[in-house]
Amino acid sequence: MGKLITLLEKITRSFFPKSRGGERAAGVVFGILVIAITTAVPMLLLYFGYRWNRWIGFVLEAILCYWLFATKSLKDESMKVYDELEKQDLSGARYAVSMIVGRDTKELTEQGVTKATVETIAENTSDGILAPLLYMMIGGGILGWAYKSINTMDSMVGYKNDKYRYFGTFAAKLDDVVNYIPARISAWLMILSSYLMGFDGKNAAKIHRRDHGNHASPNSAQTESVMAGALDVQLAGNAYYFGKLYEKPTIGDDIRPIEYEDIKRANRLLYGTAVVSVIIFGVIRFLICAFM
Repeated sequence: MGKLITLLEKITRSFFPKSRGGERAAGVVFGILVIAITTAVPMLLLYFGYRWNRWIGFVLEAILCYWLFATKSLKDESMKVYDELEKQDLSGARYAVSMIVGRDTKELTEQGVTKATVETIAENTSDGILAPLLYMMIGGGILGWAYKSINTMDSMVGYKNDKYRYFGTFAAKLDDVVNYIPARISAWLMILSSYLMGFDGKNAAKIHRRDHGNHASPNSAQTESVMAGALDVQLAGNAYYFGKLYEKPTIGDDIRPIEYEDIKRANRLLYGTAVVSVIIFGVIRFLICAFM
């Protein structure tokens, strides 16, 4: 999908003028093509798979759905940051975190690296797990892949820098739309998981109510606020992107200093929320199928 996005970006840019309107138009055509192609491939695979044999179709859909989840990869990449911090290798930790965040990391302190890692775990609890699961519950693997194409586009071109300010507008706005409901459901399920797993569920609910709007994105602070409250730490704040300082409000209260062990705690809450979500969405899907 990433290679497809890179290829289609080059192709669509070549057909439109290098003006604000031209780049916006190119971004729209680019976005439609990415979604259409990414959705058509699993659609054709499942169509022919189910026509051939329902069990072959089932296995194909299970594999396609499995590929959509980022739970283990998110944990693995974040734990690379943890391992570098545990070795007290700050430069290695900065490099590791640069692989999973969009901000500049070269000047981050140990706390800054930890904070960035915990934030991306929180945000991707929705984007990488809950949202794909929700769309799969509604429309199976095909709708799941349609969602993933939008989310991946946003992660690659949805930046407000010189290169993507206009070209990436369509992808960024569409990602906001498709994640609006999943982000809020994710926050509620993460609060429930906070209680179940022994985190500070009461504070998670409190910080979510207060700080869920403390982000330029309408969705990102939903799960970040829950994570900050559950861990009793403060997240977000000012950050550099592409050499430019962006002033951002903080999320959560500075009840205690954030520490690199919070990366492990954030991953525990990530997995707990994933398990709770699979159970709840699975039951809902079963009931939908049973009564249709």
